[in-house]
Amino acid sequence: MVCSVPWEHNRDVHVIDHTAVLDRQQLRDITLDDDELMREVLAALLDDTTNQLVLMDAAIRDKDPQKTMRLAHYCKGACANVGANRVAAVLKRMEQQAASHSFGDCADSLCKLTQELERFRIEAIEV
Repeated sequence: MVCSVPWEHNRDVHVIDHTAVLDRQQLRDITLDDDELMREVLAALLDDTTNQLVLMDAAIRDKDPQKTMRLAHYCKGACANVGANRVAAVLKRMEQQAASHSFGDCADSLCKLTQELERFRIEAIEV
C-alpha cells in the first residue's frame, strides 16, 4: 500500500467543490503554478487511474471488498490531491460500497467512474 497510514484513518476526502471536474486552483497549488508540471501531473494521474480501472473491475468481479476498497482509496487520494473532484467523489462512493459488500453498486460506480474520467481527460487537455 502506498499510504503508510491505514485507510481507516483517513477515509474522508475533503474537497471544496464536489461538482468541479477539475479544481484548477488545487492543481495550481500543488504544482506551484508550473504549467509544464501541471500537464505532467495530469497525464500521470490519467494513466495511473486508467490502469487501475482494470484492477478495480477484476476486484469487483471477484467480490473482493478489501482489494476494491484499497484500489478505490488509492485512486481517490491521488485524484483529490490533484483536484479531480468528481472522479474522487465516485471513488469515495465505490470505497463505501465495497465496505458494504455492495458489488452491484460498485459495478455501477465503475461505469460512472469511466464517464467521469473521460470528462476529466477533456478538461485536462485544456490545461
